[in-house]
Formats: sequence, structure tokens, C-alpha cells
Amino acid sequence: MNMIPPNTSMDAARKQFLKEFGESYGYPNAPKHIDDLRATEFKRLDGNVYLDHAGATLYSELQMEAIFRDLTTTVYGNPHTQSSSSLTSSDIVEDARHQVLKICNASPKEYKCIFTSGATAALKLVGEAFPWSNESTFMYTIENHNSVLGIREYALNKGAAALAIDFEETAQSDTFGSTKSSIKVSQYPIPKRSEARVSNKDPTGHTYNLFAFPTECNFSGVRFNLDLIDMIKEDSERILGGSQHSRGSWMVLLDAAKGCSTEPPDLSKHKADFVVISFYKLFGYPTGLGALVVGNEAAKLLKKTYFSGGTVAASIADIDFVKRREGIEESFEDGTLSFLNIASIRHGFNILNTLTTSAISRHTSSLARYTKNMLLALRHANGVEVCKIYGLHSLKAVYSGVGPVISFNLKRSDGSWVGHREVEKLAFLSGIQLRTGCFCNPGACAKYLGLSHSDLISNIEAGHVCWDDYDILNGKPTGAVRVSFGYMSTFEDAWKFIDFVVRSFVLLPTNGINLNPLRSTESSHHLTSIVVYPIKSCSGFRVDTWPLSSTGLLYDREWLLKSMNGEVLTQKKVPEMYYINTKIDLKMGMLHVESSRCKEKLSIELKSDTFSVVEEINIHAQRYEVLGYDNKIDEWFSKAVGRPCYLLRSSSRRCNHFNRNKNKNMGTCRDVNTRLNFVNEAQILMVSEESVSDLNSRLDSNRFVDPMIFRPNLVISGGGPCVEDTWTGLKIGNNHFMSLGGCNRCQMINLNYEGGEVKRSNEPLATLASYRREKGKILFGILLRYECDNEVGEEMSSWLQVGQEVHPDT
Repeated sequence: MNMIPPNTSMDAARKQFLKEFGESYGYPNAPKHIDDLRATEFKRLDGNVYLDHAGATLYSELQMEAIFRDLTTTVYGNPHTQSSSSLTSSDIVEDARHQVLKICNASPKEYKCIFTSGATAALKLVGEAFPWSNESTFMYTIENHNSVLGIREYALNKGAAALAIDFEETAQSDTFGSTKSSIKVSQYPIPKRSEARVSNKDPTGHTYNLFAFPTECNFSGVRFNLDLIDMIKEDSERILGGSQHSRGSWMVLLDAAKGCSTEPPDLSKHKADFVVISFYKLFGYPTGLGALVVGNEAAKLLKKTYFSGGTVAASIADIDFVKRREGIEESFEDGTLSFLNIASIRHGFNILNTLTTSAISRHTSSLARYTKNMLLALRHANGVEVCKIYGLHSLKAVYSGVGPVISFNLKRSDGSWVGHREVEKLAFLSGIQLRTGCFCNPGACAKYLGLSHSDLISNIEAGHVCWDDYDILNGKPTGAVRVSFGYMSTFEDAWKFIDFVVRSFVLLPTNGINLNPLRSTESSHHLTSIVVYPIKSCSGFRVDTWPLSSTGLLYDREWLLKSMNGEVLTQKKVPEMYYINTKIDLKMGMLHVESSRCKEKLSIELKSDTFSVVEEINIHAQRYEVLGYDNKIDEWFSKAVGRPCYLLRSSSRRCNHFNRNKNKNMGTCRDVNTRLNFVNEAQILMVSEESVSDLNSRLDSNRFVDPMIFRPNLVISGGGPCVEDTWTGLKIGNNHFMSLGGCNRCQMINLNYEGGEVKRSNEPLATLASYRREKGKILFGILLRYECDNEVGEEMSSWLQVGQEVHPDT
């Protein structure tokens, strides 16, 4: 396939794309062309690129208008009565059930639709009610969402066995010497639990087993062949090699949450027993609503314990009597249905019926194929491949194709991996929304990334958990980047994404190697500002002179605010903290705090021993003993930030610091052997006025940044831009500081406070990323450790003063 190089114009690339994929792209038989659809029904995107449809697709603005019009012109009542409004709700619920069965081509004579609070709740229902016994087996493919893996808990707790399986292709020779391939099932049994509450067989003496797999893997996008349903039901003994797990009857559960949007299962051909569906993944709205499509015979075997309003025909409060409803749907739908959400899904189905799922599948596949081809064609200037895509080589007997999902990792020109969090951060700055990590699919993640059990355990012991920033450990990715397309995605989305990858990660012959040449100078350097931030993420105050302590600047970030659920508050999530002004009076021994939200100023004694709370907390791999305050102080801060919180102070004289992460690739606090207050990385941050001026020269003329947006402790002048990068340390007066390297910048520097309002933008981080990026980090300013020889209690023996000369060590 002759693809136009990435550096050609979008118009030329679009012509080439339409030449290759024009028959599949768009919706020629629909009322609107794809470009009109995007322009009129998704105006809120406004140039942004949304590529996380596997996580949640977008609702149409016309869809929401239709829902609002419906809800404001129709009276829907609780369906558990016989009023006219109740009957209206009942009718709309029954119509919605029919729509759900229709999309799966399921006969109402064979299947029923049970509404749940989401796909996860539907899976949980199956796990809770399945007739497990000590001879049952729960079998599932390695490539499964965590919500499916969770069913394993129910099986193991009831004494059943659990078995993870994967497929691989093997070569076999026949009697004539020719070789043919066959499929081998690799089995990974989970040991039974000795403490399990063993359940006996079904009263009929029969054993029931459950096999679960997705119609489409949400990690790789590979679609499973639904012939697996019949293979397991009819020939499990051969497939499982005659193991003990092949005994009894097999029932099959399909996770169609991801795959249903482009290729719903055809239950008239493939008789699965259970199918779970998520509506926000189909058409964006509503969230909090899913469905379990269940075969009538399978539903009879489910054993439900709990009863509630709506699931009983009659009950008596003071004796053990309950008569359950006999209908399948009403016996499993606890309480009042979410009937207003159910009423809204018909407007989503109207979209699918108008465009048709087959046309949506062709459209999204054309974009995914184009993007995949472009990524695979990318090379660095030295010939090294840029992109590793997962799930390219699938077994035809097990998989039936690939959905509109591309999961990949990028490589640098030296062959090392680019961290997925780096890709996500830069994509955000370019107006592109994508997904990174393992996507709640640990089996697929480990399989495609080649992570062994020892790798996974080692990563976990090092502190790696879902959604964190540890994207490269021991030279291996811990997750991947995923882009996925929806029915409203356009060629322009794909092109902008490819252009972003080329601009940000491909080393082209014209790029030049040194993106940030240092301009050295012999001129002198001076300290121009000293800033102390007593409360983490609140505003600080400037001083002309200030004492040093074993934790850096005395009292710097010695306090923090914590939410009631234990989260440390920062301006990233609580920008109101910017408006909390602080100042310390050393002579009076007071911390003064004020906020425009609070009429009274707050004064806190520095040397007070009357603290109400003493506890230990862990922050940035450091354990601190902290001190709390009374309710009056906590109420003041809660009012200032607009949410309940409480103030804590580091008891630095008695704190214990430990490094739970001994891996240098973790990217956590470098300065783990020094006494620290509540800092992210090191005691002191220093920036240079010349470096800030250089940044301003690169920004748009309408934007100017002040050094204070970087929240530095020290600001210096003199020398050339970024010359401080080469320093190993420095001396100010008689005080020595060791350089710990550059400070990794985050989106907090993009917060712009104007006129009492907080505005978020992409700058200056986007510009910094263009010339200050190194191994996944956007560096600006340097981190310092104060080389303190003083014993605890002698903190005020050394001082810094504005105007002092700075002597760098190189």
C-alpha cells in the first residue's frame, strides 16, 4: 500500500485515504455525511481529537436534545404501580428490552433482557447467582477485563475451580509427512481455596461450568471467533485435553461491552447463555445503565438469594415467608428500575438504526486500518522502527478480525521505549484525548508486553499500581497507548494523531540532534528572589532573607491540606488553593493565613504543642509523623477551598523517611536520603531568569510567564538560558547545595489565574515540551539538596539573602 508520507498536507493525505478506503468511510446511505454529522452534532469537540471510544464513546448533541425534549414533554412514573404515568414507563421499558434483544438478534422466545446498573453489575449478577459447586469450573480467557476476572472470587469461594486459558498455534505432521497447524489451549489453573464454603451439586446431581470471553478484547481490539461457544459446549473434553475441568455442562458468558458498538453478537447463530452490554459504550449516554441478556434456560439455573421491592409478589414482615415474582426480568431487577435512563436509550438506538452497525463497523475499521498502516510505516532517521503494535498476529481459528482499536508503544531512535504516560501528557497538550495503561485488562497487558509473573510481582512490590506514572520499569513498558475510533470519528482525527506522533516522537533527518544547545557564559550569577511556601500548593511569600534548616528553607511546605477521603489536596484538582495566601512572622512565631473566601484571617502558632491529632501518613514513598489541629482551623480551610478538608503539619524532628522503591527507573523522589517536608521531589527548586526569558521568547506574543508560575524557592539571574542544567552543585554565601537534576514539570504550570477565575490552557507546558523534553520528562529548573551539617535544633544558624552571589559547580 503506497501511503503518502506523514509530512505531506492533510488535503493530499485525505485524497489518498479516500482512494484506499472511500467505499468504507462515512455513511453514504444515511441522512448526513460524516463531515455534516461531526459539524452539527459534536460541536463541543471544536478542533479537539477524541480517541478513547473503547473507554466511552461520545453522545450526540441532537441525541441529548431529543432526550431532554422527551423528558420535558412526557410524564414517566414509577413502573411499580398501575397509574397512567406508571404504564407509560412500563411501555418504554418493554420497548427498550426489545431494542436490546434486537441488536443481538436474539429471539424474545429464547432470551430475556435484564437491566442492571452497568456491564460490571451484570457480570456480578452472574457470578453471584451461578450454580457453583465443588465440581464446577470457571474458565476464562487470559484476555479479559477485570470485571470478568472478579467472577473468579465467587467460584473459588464456593469451592469451584478456576482456569485461565490462552491459545497458541502449533505445527503437526500427518502420516504423509506434510505439516499443518492446529490450535493448542494453554491452561493456567488457579488452586482451589481450602477455606471455601463448599457447595454441593445442583439438586439434579448435575455440574455446571462457566466459560467467559469477550467478543472484542479492549486491550488489543482482536475479536474472538464466536464459534468458541459451540466448541466449548459440544467438545470441551477434546479442547481441554480430557482434563477434570471438561466434566459437566458448560455455559458461556460473553462480555460484549466493547464489541457491541461495532459488531454485536448474533445470538440466533451463536447461542451464548449470558451477554453483558454497556450503553455508554454504544452511544455515549446514559452512564450507570447496562444489561444482561440471558437465555431462558440459563436464567432458570441462577440462584438468587436477596429479594427487594419489585422482585417479590408478596412477603410477610414477621415470619419467614416470601413469594417471588416468576418473570425472569422482574425477579432479578432489584428495586425501582432506572426508568428515566432506560427511556433515554431509545434515542441512542435511533442513531445506531439510522447509521446501521455494519456501516459503523466499516467506517471505524477504515480509520483504524489507515492509522495502523501509517504507524507501522514510521521510521526514525537511523531506520529504527517507531511503533510496536499489539495484536497484529491473531489465530484465525480463535479470532475473527480486529475492531477499531490500536494498542501500541513507541520507541526512541536508540531502541529504548517511550513511556505511555509521556505520550498521554504530550497528546493532551496537542488537544488529543487517548488512553494509556493496561485498560483494566491485566492478562492481555502481560501477554502482549511479555511481562512474566516475576515481572508483575516485582513491579507491584516496587509500588506500581493501576493509573500511576510508573510507565517503564526495568527497561520494559508497564502498559501501552490505546487509540480507538467511534461512529463520529473522522479522517482528520486520524491524521492529526499521526501528525502528533511524527512531530513529537520521530527523529527525522532534518530534526537535528541537539534540541537545546547550551549557551555557556562566564558572567556572574546572583540570587534575586527567595520564596517560602508554608502550606503545600498554597501561595507562598517572598522574603529578602530567610534561614535554612535540615529540610531546606525553614518551614517550607511543612503543612498540607488533606481531604476527608485521605487525598492530599493540590492546585491540580483544587485551584482555589492558589487564593490562600500565607506569611510567616519569625519574630512573633506565627503563621498567618488569609483567603478572599474567609472574612477572618487565621493565625497559627509555630511553636504550639497543643495538637489534636498525631498520625502517620505516606506521601511520595515517604512516611511522615504528622500533627493535626482543632476543628476551628479545619473549618476555616474547608471554607477557603470549598470542600471539607483538614490541616496537617510534618513533625520533621520525628519523621521516618524510607525508599520503598529501589528502582532507579521509577521516577519517584530522587532525594530519598534527606530530611524532607511535603515536597514532591527535593528540598529546594531553583529557576533562572534567563531560562524564563528564553521560554517567553518562544511563546506566542500574547502569552508571558512569570518565574513564579514554576513555584520556585530560589530565583537567580546571570548566565545563559538553561546553563544551570550543567551544574553539579552551587554555593550561596557559605551554604552548599547539591544539584539533583531537572524538575519534571506537570500541567499545574498551565493554570492561569485572571480576575478571580482559573483558566486552563496548554501553555507554557506545550512549548517546553518542544525543546525541554528528555526521556519522558519535561524539565525546567533544577532541584537542590541543602548540604546541612547542623544538628536538629540549630536550624536558624545559616541564612540566605537576596543579592548574594551564586557560585556554580560544574
